[in-house]
Amino acid sequence: QVQLVESGGGLVQAGGSLKLSCAASGLTFYIRAMGWFRQAPGKEREFVGSINWSGGRTDYASSVKGRLTISRDNAKNTLALQMNSLKPEGTAVYYCAARERDVLSTDPKMLDYWGQGTQVTVSS
Repeated sequence: QVQLVESGGGLVQAGGSLKLSCAASGLTFYIRAMGWFRQAPGKEREFVGSINWSGGRTDYASSVKGRLTISRDNAKNTLALQMNSLKPEGTAVYYCAARERDVLSTDPKMLDYWGQGTQVTVSS
């Protein structure tokens, strides 16, 4: 099994920055592509960004492009999401996810492993 644990969430003012981290443990050799998703109250879980195994390919939702940066450190089994210029509509629970194929996907159903999530609240 693979365990993913997010950290770094919290309360931040609009325009501020926050960095989320995700630590993977267990059978980490199964992990290839990874990504971040978020879910606001009353809404479906949505794609934020993804990164392939080498880190050479990334993909972002249009709503966050240019403001959020995803990165990974395979030696440490960690994934990060640097969030700048945060907006109130970014308030949500942010989830770290991983899959066993090295193919980026925006579809939550394609991800094999999920963390428990970390709350991010952006005040206006």
